[in-house]
Amino acid sequence: MSERVIGEVVLDLKNISLNFGGVKALSDISFDVREHEIRAIIGPNGAGKSSMLNVINGVYTPQQGEIRFRGQTFAKMSSRKVAEMGVARTFQSLALFKGMSVLDNIMSGRNLKMKSGILAQMLRVGPALKEESMHREAVERIIDFLEIQPYRKVPVGRLPYGLQKRVDLGRALAMEPTLLLLDEPMAGMNVEEKQDMCRFVLDVNDEFGTTIVLIEHDMGVVMDISDRVVVLDYGRKIGDGPPDEVRANEDVIRAYLGTEH
Repeated sequence: MSERVIGEVVLDLKNISLNFGGVKALSDISFDVREHEIRAIIGPNGAGKSSMLNVINGVYTPQQGEIRFRGQTFAKMSSRKVAEMGVARTFQSLALFKGMSVLDNIMSGRNLKMKSGILAQMLRVGPALKEESMHREAVERIIDFLEIQPYRKVPVGRLPYGLQKRVDLGRALAMEPTLLLLDEPMAGMNVEEKQDMCRFVLDVNDEFGTTIVLIEHDMGVVMDISDRVVVLDYGRKIGDGPPDEVRANEDVIRAYLGTEH
């Protein structure tokens, strides 16, 4: 793996606390993400990993703390505003349109970039036709990049699970994000599918320059592709640093690695 040039902090989370009734999902968590890095969030089930992604992309509003993204500070984020600022996300449970083709699913990721009205898009007239052609070219490039050309017209529901996860990644990439949030992109995959997805994650980071925040249970994957790892356990941060440092952290070994190995 070639050495990455990591830039300045683009996302800074300060003292984030999130409660659901009496349940503390996140307790006073702080960490940052630097431009062009792959930043992993790990921890046992129920550690608060997905809750943290939901805070970053505006699904949940924390009771305490602030989020600083590209120089702007927010007490709360809205999902639409986050998307407009260049943040895209894949989901642990696939939220694809199963009856629609691969092409149309990835095309749906271009919606925020479309300037024509819905009626013009439906009628495919005037500037809307030219705009659709431009967006379709961008989508075709993503399909080529993810090596799913043979399936472009196939309904997503007919594809194997590993390819569906690749389509989900393609839809997120169609937004042209500067920050990509991946929620367990390799969950449920066999070894070969995981290797393919690892390669695509690294290529997205390298070729597109996309900053990536990654939740993943496979510790081998995390240690191989991440620049820095933050470890959560029961909503608390118990480790943060380069993979080798986290791997040697006694708290992490007890809370997570010990259960895996």
